[in-house]
Amino acid sequence: MARIRLGMVGGGRDAFIGGVHRIAARIDDHFELVAGCFSSTPEKSMASGADLGLSADRVYGDFTEMAKREARLKQGIEAVAIVTPNHMHFQPAREFLKRGIHVICDKPLTSTLSDARKLVRIAGASDALFVLTHNYAGYPMIRQAREMISNGELGEIRVIQVEYPQDWLTDAAEETGQKQASWRTDPDQSGAGGAIGDIGTHAFHLASFVSGLILESLCADMQSFVSGRRLDDNAHVMLRFEGGARGMLWASQVAPGNENALHLRIYGSKGGLEWFQEEPNSLMHSPFGQPPRRLTRGNAGVGEAANRVSRIPPGHPEGYLEGFATIYSEAAAAIRAHQAGVAPDGAVLYPSVGDGLLGVAFVDACVRSSARNSAWVTLAL
Repeated sequence: MARIRLGMVGGGRDAFIGGVHRIAARIDDHFELVAGCFSSTPEKSMASGADLGLSADRVYGDFTEMAKREARLKQGIEAVAIVTPNHMHFQPAREFLKRGIHVICDKPLTSTLSDARKLVRIAGASDALFVLTHNYAGYPMIRQAREMISNGELGEIRVIQVEYPQDWLTDAAEETGQKQASWRTDPDQSGAGGAIGDIGTHAFHLASFVSGLILESLCADMQSFVSGRRLDDNAHVMLRFEGGARGMLWASQVAPGNENALHLRIYGSKGGLEWFQEEPNSLMHSPFGQPPRRLTRGNAGVGEAANRVSRIPPGHPEGYLEGFATIYSEAAAAIRAHQAGVAPDGAVLYPSVGDGLLGVAFVDACVRSSARNSAWVTLAL
């Protein structure tokens, strides 16, 4: 089938996540990048477009101009990837959605809860789809864990423990001019949450996605350990889920010795599951009263949910980029079904604008709870 014509907002020279999205969009060959507004500076946007080999007349200095012109072009973009800092998610998403152009947006959905609520309404009124790139939801063994829990193999879920420690902000990296540290620790660009917004939202989404449970309330204890830092760099969160399950979430960017140590453990009345992002192709399953067993991607005991998003033979690792690619491929399937006027295959699965709202509401609740000496609060949806 013809590739889906893709545009991009953000992701210019020196940007990390833009390159990740471009790679992911091409891994399964469903998209072709044809246009973009890669920077708030027109000159840098044009230079970035030239780096990528795009025609100069499809490179823009303003995302609103891009949305208007691409919507009019006969071969204009069909979808747009938004890969800007958090505070610049809402406005581009709004401009493209209201013109019927599908949106694939990096997480979190927005930098404020009010904007997240508005975007949910805008997306609901649009004929376009909205996809949020919580890439860990695309890992094969995460799909396996979700399928096992959905099938009742763990029984009644009782305990969820999820953590995401890093160490890259252990010192004041933002004071050295490091671009990623500068905007991620700036509340005007990142929003009200630091570590809790940057990586805590990943941990929260993963726990919800795999378990299928809905968060009822939480209490959070957040700190900024680095002197002068304006946003949290460490957070401990207690979780209460509907139905009685309990959870704990730890997100830290000041934990020396940790790179991207996202770790999920879920325990039920019939057994437990454990998954570690830095070893993503295996899943430990511990049926109660039986020896634990290690399931690996592509091997016996792994179901269709994992196999349909695997690309290469067992023993060859699939991870971060492929997880992103799975979200892009699921988006492509949904877009093509939408264009054909039919429902996508029931197996197609991707985080939505509703998941994005939950993530921003989670950050808001953590900030409110911590400010009230770790009081229990509910999500303000």
